[in-house]
Amino acid sequence: MAKILRWAGYLFGALLLIVIAAALAIWALSQRTLGERPQAKPERLIPASEASLETGQYLLVARACAECHGDQVRGAKFLDIPKVATLYAPNLPLLAKTATDQQLAQAIRQGIGHDGRPLLIMPSESYQFFTDAETAALIKAIRALPPTGAATPPVRIGPRGRVGIVIGKLETGPALVEHYAASQPADLGPQFAAGRHIAMTVCSGCHGSTFGGKEAEPGTFAPDLTKTGAYDLPAFTRLLRTGLPPSGKELKMMTGVSRKAFSHMTDAEIAQLHAYLKERANRAP
Repeated sequence: MAKILRWAGYLFGALLLIVIAAALAIWALSQRTLGERPQAKPERLIPASEASLETGQYLLVARACAECHGDQVRGAKFLDIPKVATLYAPNLPLLAKTATDQQLAQAIRQGIGHDGRPLLIMPSESYQFFTDAETAALIKAIRALPPTGAATPPVRIGPRGRVGIVIGKLETGPALVEHYAASQPADLGPQFAAGRHIAMTVCSGCHGSTFGGKEAEPGTFAPDLTKTGAYDLPAFTRLLRTGLPPSGKELKMMTGVSRKAFSHMTDAEIAQLHAYLKERANRAP
């Protein structure tokens, strides 16, 4: 009996060492990913004097920046999942005091923070498709806000989040930018170009690079946008303004972001987006 207990102790000790070694390896590998310094590309921006403040102010709301960054984009906690991560979107006007236009543009379109490290859950995979004028307008609007309030706390990644980073389920901004750049949605011709641009900058973050659907957040799957082909323009407009489909049932993610952000989209933008998505659905095999 003593011999059996002794070997059981050895086995338990060995298993414990394996668990500790695996945990240390996961921490080290995830920390290496989070600590990377990706090579940022120089950003082409129109002069600030030519950028439209009105357009920038509109984009801050209609493209859901305030959804994560909070009121007046002064920072907010936007993700808090136990054992996964607690993430705060930074106070942008305060950050803009010390960041250059290049650094702000690289954060927006490349997913690289002003400190050179990769960002998490920053939709740069979609925002990389902002035009130079749109990006400059966003920066101008951020700089026009008074730099008040406090800096947000640092990122906290839990054990499940670190596992997600290691296995590629939780990707950094630069990695997603690369993937989305290599897999773009169908170009349906110049008459649908405006709608395609809106879809790439608005819809792709949740619905995937080609709008085929994906897990937008743990436990929530954003569907293939082919289903929007069944919507006429009034129903589609209602969806974007209120987040409610024809059934009237609230949707877990869409309802909130529609009411806070997409409800500010112009009628023209909604019509252009609808035309592109409907044509995409019509051409689906």
